[in-house]
Amino acid sequence: MFGSIYIGLSGLNAYSQGLKTVSNNVSNLNTSGFKASDVSFSDVYGGSSAGGLAYGSGYTGQGHGVNFDSVTINFKQGELRETGRDLDLAVDGNGFFVLMDGDATYYARTGSFMVDDDGFVVMAGTDYRLGVLDETGRPASLNIDSLRTSAPEKTTSITFTDNLSSTATSFTIPDVKVYDERGGEHLWTLTFSREETVFDEWTVKVTDANDDEVGSQTLAISNGVVMPANATLTFADTDAGLSVAFDFSKITSYSSGDVSTLRASDVDGHATGSIATLAVNAKGQFEIAYSNEEKRELGAIALADFRDPQKLEQRSNGLFVLNGFGQVQYLTAEDTRVGSILSRRLEASNVDLGAQFGDLILIQRGFQASSQIISITNDMIQQLFGIRGQG
Repeated sequence: MFGSIYIGLSGLNAYSQGLKTVSNNVSNLNTSGFKASDVSFSDVYGGSSAGGLAYGSGYTGQGHGVNFDSVTINFKQGELRETGRDLDLAVDGNGFFVLMDGDATYYARTGSFMVDDDGFVVMAGTDYRLGVLDETGRPASLNIDSLRTSAPEKTTSITFTDNLSSTATSFTIPDVKVYDERGGEHLWTLTFSREETVFDEWTVKVTDANDDEVGSQTLAISNGVVMPANATLTFADTDAGLSVAFDFSKITSYSSGDVSTLRASDVDGHATGSIATLAVNAKGQFEIAYSNEEKRELGAIALADFRDPQKLEQRSNGLFVLNGFGQVQYLTAEDTRVGSILSRRLEASNVDLGAQFGDLILIQRGFQASSQIISITNDMIQQLFGIRGQG
């Protein structure tokens, strides 16, 4: 009979643990990156020795209560909510970000990241450095201190595309920006003109912002095609230290009409630039955009793929650690096994409030029933003690 009390106590203990788990799930309803834990119980059977309470051989067919099973993490993806901040990152798929703190490695599904005073990309409020894949395919921390500025580059070529009207006699492309070796900006005006009776020769004249002539050359066209001999014209500004090749080989047409759409489609060179944005592109790579409109890719963010995610142990602040040994691969976001990285997103908690309330009701009923077992058993024992005084 006393065994019934212990069976009831096992229920009280198991359902208390279940209540703790549900309480933790519900309280983290709005915690970014939180993964709910599933509640489950298992029955307990013992052996014939030690009053039927031993666990081993000699199965008696009688149960001895209930156990709260080890916690199983539900890795179902939560809602990806937009934040508008470039370094708020989330994984749309199965992968995990890799965070490094000395010799310790942590994993996360989402996080707000920032650049610390030393130039490392870290999770906000921590020293955990976000890993990118190095040349060996292993995660390594990223430092952008040496990349805060984009060095100037001198303009050496301008490529032209689109149509130059064969019936117009003049056309102007104003304010073409070219740069000297120190990043100084110079504005050139390009004027195309021809004689009324000469259809296949154009004079290309370049003037600077002070209306001083940089140079003038002839562009020859035959049967609607730029002559190969002068498809490239070079203009030099010795005062600015510039020598720029004008490439006309990609002009797409030379047709009639009063409108010329000829344009300088590609001008190389740029001024000195400072960081405008640090974000993650569609390939899952860190990318710096500079104020001079240059961009630079810094490396692919490492995403961890686990053969058995249940070997992960949940820690505070949406972090996970690998418990023991388990197979892990480090991949890029271009690998379909880990999914893509979304910038300006944070993954919300995956707690299903309705399911948690359902579990809560079942746990409450189980606890109530277990307490009734103890209460009734106690009444029966009291009656047994009362037999001595009867008769």
